[in-house]
Amino acid sequence: MAFGHSRLDVRRPPQPSSSCSGSCSTVAVFVALCLVAVWMASSMLVTPAEFPPFQPKVRPLAPNVSPPATGGLTNAGQDVAVDPVPPEETTDDDVSEQVPPVQVQKDTTTEFSVGGENQQHVAREQIKQPDELSASSDSKEKSDEDEQAQKEDKPSEVFPDGSRVELLNETTAERGPWPTQPVESNKGANGQTTVMPSSPASYSWKLCNVQARADYIPCLDNVEAIEKLRSTKHYEHRERHCPEKPPACLVPLPEGYRNPIRWPKSRDQIWYNNVPHTKLVEYKGHQNWVKVSGEYLTFPGGGTQFKHGALHYIDFIQEAKKDIAWGKQSRVVLDVGCGVASFGGYLFDRDVITMSFAPKDEHEAQVQFALERGIPAISAVMGTKRLPFPSRVFDVVHCARCRVPWHIEGGKLLLELDRVLRPGGYFMWSATPVYQKLPEDVEIWEAMSALTRSMCWKMVNKVKDRVNRVGIAIYKKPTDNRCYEARSEANPPLCGEYDNPDAAWNISLGTCMHKLPVDPTIRGSQWPELWPLRLDKPPYWLKNSEAGVYGKPAPEDFQADYEHWKRVVSNSYINGLGIDWYEVRNVMDMKAVYGGFAAALRDLKVWVMNVVPIDSLDTLPVIYERGLFGLYHDWCESFSTYPRTYDLLHANHLFSKVKKRCELLPVIVEVDRLMRPGGRLIVRDHTETIREVENIVKSLHWEVRMSYSEDKEGFLYVQKTTWRPNKIEAML
Repeated sequence: MAFGHSRLDVRRPPQPSSSCSGSCSTVAVFVALCLVAVWMASSMLVTPAEFPPFQPKVRPLAPNVSPPATGGLTNAGQDVAVDPVPPEETTDDDVSEQVPPVQVQKDTTTEFSVGGENQQHVAREQIKQPDELSASSDSKEKSDEDEQAQKEDKPSEVFPDGSRVELLNETTAERGPWPTQPVESNKGANGQTTVMPSSPASYSWKLCNVQARADYIPCLDNVEAIEKLRSTKHYEHRERHCPEKPPACLVPLPEGYRNPIRWPKSRDQIWYNNVPHTKLVEYKGHQNWVKVSGEYLTFPGGGTQFKHGALHYIDFIQEAKKDIAWGKQSRVVLDVGCGVASFGGYLFDRDVITMSFAPKDEHEAQVQFALERGIPAISAVMGTKRLPFPSRVFDVVHCARCRVPWHIEGGKLLLELDRVLRPGGYFMWSATPVYQKLPEDVEIWEAMSALTRSMCWKMVNKVKDRVNRVGIAIYKKPTDNRCYEARSEANPPLCGEYDNPDAAWNISLGTCMHKLPVDPTIRGSQWPELWPLRLDKPPYWLKNSEAGVYGKPAPEDFQADYEHWKRVVSNSYINGLGIDWYEVRNVMDMKAVYGGFAAALRDLKVWVMNVVPIDSLDTLPVIYERGLFGLYHDWCESFSTYPRTYDLLHANHLFSKVKKRCELLPVIVEVDRLMRPGGRLIVRDHTETIREVENIVKSLHWEVRMSYSEDKEGFLYVQKTTWRPNKIEAML
């Protein structure tokens, strides 16, 4: 107001002269000139305020735009969805006739879709006068304070946080301690070119027309390849024989299929129509494996060696060898020839996880029963190839009448168990040669005794269970090389230095033993921390001098990965997506790194199959060291499991990498095969790949629950439906 008053004084007409007219007028002019100069200077000091770039926010949708009810987003009984809140818009009326210099603020296009309906929100140019920007600074500061308070009260948004993007992308620097399975297994992907995405118009779905029908496993049901085998003596016909061109057809549903029974009730019973097979009921009914009860298949918890229940058998083992210490010293178990996996199913009660496996053979649907029950298992066989696991990772290996001839051909199959068994770990063998005196049993026992002695395995107990009336022999693997060096005859021989024990993908079995590490800083030289302490701590053999997957020192890399996934799982997957986690049991991380995603889910009633792709850095030993499990796999081929066996699949920057080696469409078809109707797929990847995956799953009639992309990074959350095509393809 003072400035305005001075300006008015300057413009007044001349007043009648007085005694001070000369001096007064001089002073007035001088003061006026000074005030004008001050006014001009102050005007020049007003500059446009700086605003941060526009950030999309999420908010619940109004009730009338909620996602569909079927398989929808539910959180505490309420439907929840999200969409971005666009910035406030300005109108032409806000701009005065004389516009001073302005700051134009732009933002990128943000794509977001809910329920499959795409929406685009573009941040418009915000044009404000300098005076407006200055005047609004107080309200902006108050708004920022309110927003910060809301951030402290509410979890972070469900999409990738830009401040943690570095954890979503692996570095490309050379890392000596992190080889890949193609290098180890001599099966690289060099020379392959990027496969162009399929056009949405080309999607024409048909049902697979194969002998296995609803139980189709492409790499295990390749009839043409199996018929060409020269021999089946070593169970070659039960091994993987993948078709040259991965199938692009869909596996039909069994007639009468319904949503699986939830865990833990599913451990005891499943729907008969979901796995309508009765051969095991006929073969093993008297051993309490499985029975038919109306519309259910029931599992009394028995097995060939524990007719009176798995829990009693598990406790019997604990009594036979106190050092087993289920759930503390012993955490990760391999169960060979698992049957319906009741042993692994009841070890959950002792806080132990079990990798169970059995072949797809005349004992129909063993592994399928296990997975339908909510128990981890894969289809595999002790044949001519190494198992898809690293060396020295299992605390315990178990075989209860697993029908494996351990003693033949120089003990080749038992030597494979020696490769995967941790130094100081236990092999438990419960079979008739342990406790029966028939001539054949005695002969096998003597051969096994000689073989285990030559392998330096020490038998620490041999005892008979009075309840189940079966015996068990428990062997312990040595922790150093002294016994190997003291043998009078090196048979089996020690492997050469170029025989990599961690090479596991498509590698033939050997007839040698690998020397044990003597350096205390090398993996396998020490037993890991007791469970659950081993879950959170970086393994002792991760060195600060070596870079991790993301480029940081390896222990720091491990910890950063763990903290990242704890935030993502807690703030987004559990509290942000509306997943009913009571419906989720079987989970697969399709591209695990350190197992951080699985570790973050520890408090939920789920188990996670951690898959390390063969062309990714080999971090699978880290996953086992922290008390989790997984295997190697090539995603250009089918996975060794039955259809409809997983509730949730998680793919973090997997598909963009896979499609450089093979076509993406069959990979998504494999995802469809693995997942149960109602199952969920969560994808974090580059925007281009997210769009391609979304197009494919939409053509499969999946429900798109969330699709988001920003700064070339995308997030996709979809749910499979029961839709199947009506057409059937020609016979494969």
